[in-house]
Amino acid sequence: MSQDSTAVFVVANLEVNDPVGYRNYEKGFFPLLKRHGGELLTFDDKPTTFEGVSPRPGRVIILKFPSETAATAWYNDADYQALSEHRRGATTLQFLTMVRGLPPR
Repeated sequence: MSQDSTAVFVVANLEVNDPVGYRNYEKGFFPLLKRHGGELLTFDDKPTTFEGVSPRPGRVIILKFPSETAATAWYNDADYQALSEHRRGATTLQFLTMVRGLPPR
């Protein structure tokens, strides 16, 4: 199965420290996400951990992309990297991780 035939998910855990700065990030985020075929599946500001160590308090975000190539292109997009400086300045990031979906069976 090639990396372009299976959906991938990007999971982030961050704490918003500067809501105004983070809004600047959000304003430009969705057009860039759509440019690369991505979609916001959900976010939660108070996730529940059933077992193990809870991630840093804050927001958990789950995005979906049609392929690993699309997710990587989104992250490496020069426009996204410029925009993400707003996120970097306004949040404390625990992780931003790509998870590969199961291939079709």
